Amino acid sequence: MNNSKLAGGGLTLRAIVLGLVLAVVMGAANVYLGLKAGMTVSASIPAAVIGMLVLRAFRRKGTVLEANQIQTAASAGESLAAGIIFTIPAMVLIGVWTSFNWWLTTIIAFTGGLLGILFMIPMRKIFVATKHEELTYPEGVACAKVLEAGTGEEADPKDAMRVVHGALFGATFLALIQLLGVLKAKLQTAVLAGKGILYFGSDISPMLIGVGYIVRLNIAVLIFLGGALAWLIALPLLGSGAEHSADLVDGAYALWSTKIRYIGVGAMLVGGAVSIVKVRTGLMAAIHQIRGGAAKTAETDTGKDISPKAILFWSVVATALVAGVYYYLTGSAGITAATTVLMLVASLFFTAVASYIVGLVGNSNSPVSGMTITAVLFAGAVLFLFGYTGTQGMIATLGVAAIVCCAACTSGDVCNDLKTGQLVGASPRRQQIMQIMGVGAACLVMAPVLQLLHTNTPGGIGGEELAAPQAQLFASLADGFFGDSSLPWNMVLVGVIVGLVLQIADVALEDSGSGFRAHVMPIAVGMYLPFKLTPPILIGGLLAYLVTKTTQSEDEAERKLRPGVLFASGVIAGEALMGVLLAILAGLGITGWTLGLSPALVTALTVGGFVLTIVLFRRQRPASNKE
Repeated sequence: MNNSKLAGGGLTLRAIVLGLVLAVVMGAANVYLGLKAGMTVSASIPAAVIGMLVLRAFRRKGTVLEANQIQTAASAGESLAAGIIFTIPAMVLIGVWTSFNWWLTTIIAFTGGLLGILFMIPMRKIFVATKHEELTYPEGVACAKVLEAGTGEEADPKDAMRVVHGALFGATFLALIQLLGVLKAKLQTAVLAGKGILYFGSDISPMLIGVGYIVRLNIAVLIFLGGALAWLIALPLLGSGAEHSADLVDGAYALWSTKIRYIGVGAMLVGGAVSIVKVRTGLMAAIHQIRGGAAKTAETDTGKDISPKAILFWSVVATALVAGVYYYLTGSAGITAATTVLMLVASLFFTAVASYIVGLVGNSNSPVSGMTITAVLFAGAVLFLFGYTGTQGMIATLGVAAIVCCAACTSGDVCNDLKTGQLVGASPRRQQIMQIMGVGAACLVMAPVLQLLHTNTPGGIGGEELAAPQAQLFASLADGFFGDSSLPWNMVLVGVIVGLVLQIADVALEDSGSGFRAHVMPIAVGMYLPFKLTPPILIGGLLAYLVTKTTQSEDEAERKLRPGVLFASGVIAGEALMGVLLAILAGLGITGWTLGLSPALVTALTVGGFVLTIVLFRRQRPASNKE
């Protein structure tokens, strides 16, 4: 391989080193975010800004292609984290693992991410290089604009500092909560409402406000609506509070976790099916073009992909490694063969679906949870019909889900990054190489970060602080198929009905030309998130709306939101990384200090800190728009 040619495409040594460091950092941060909030956000834009900030410190300033390569590697860490935290913790939750096995977790993460990249590459000329009216790539285009603006003479040096300031604020806020006890992590209460329980609560987390700011008002409202349907309507109606009168808050969580959240499962099944149905025409046309080799790529296609021979070779290697993991976990050649075939079919299918959906709605809004639930049900049903039961069946089902989820997350990220690269003139092959390196770096820290958080967070993964909703969900589904427990199928059926009603409402809103939509998947996500997470997400969405309410175009809205998005990205990264650092300190025996403040004072300081967070987000505006 010609190193000078690689460098000419932005793949310089400094870009590689910085990109891999950020892949690890963003991966670790998103492990924490995903376990706490049940979702991750795209790392592309903050990684691009951080990369440009560091490149400016060199004597020879960086180029847009170097910044693009840094962003490509960093976003790989974020996408891989999403795939891992949605599934791997389920192995611990069902009791198959007592700790996170480094070798197995690393191999699963790397092979799942690698297959997502390799399977997506043959689709690039159809999804990315060929112009499609419906594939607008909102996040990919926005990232390209950031890269072009940040490497030009008119680049705003305040952009990178907003990320830094946000990170410092987020880290400090969490330290005040967990290390010094100056602030509360949440404010919550519950009361009896007839025979049921009515719960009110909110997490006091700048990180969650940042999530809401990034996903914006429509999605934030839908997530909150899902939480309200589950906790403020279904919980009082369907749950009995009498047996939990000693502690109504704990009772509310117990009823939600054993009954109510399965309404969200049913709604999510509808949301996942709707997502696939919506893209079926364009997806099948694209696949037909790939098979026929008849696609005419756009003139802006800037280069070649990794060769087909290399794709085939590494796909075979990755598949063999996955099969080895399956055999090690189950000890059965029959289950290994069945799960490997299921994994390949599902990974290839959902790679195509995820890649297409990212072009429609962006990486952060891709319904990966719905895709993985579909994969879990598909694999579980097939294995059940073949007569597999017990622990082997649970492990096999989760093993398929883990690879499919990693592949779907990574392929969507690849597709998004390749679109950014196409717009700034990058080489697809070099981006693909960088993406693989990013996955290779990030996969090394998945197990250590998971183990740190599980061991040193009160309640561990699956507890109140790190609820890991998706992992709990997949563990419940696997246990329901093959274990001793039975799923509350009546709640799932209620969720299916709710999902269908929401879909009808969304179609009606679309037909009326409404700017507000009732997408099923975000509402379903809100249903199976702890309710305390949804109010700050809603506040973040409202703050984003206040910035954009007078804008006349989407480009103007993005320009106005950009300072806040960068600050929010920094807050998320800072708070998440501080969470990992505090877990390390707890492992060393440092759990914090008590300052002896009265409960009333701590509550007052908590409210003040929350208000300060809102004020800081409101101050994040472009310089030209300051009043």
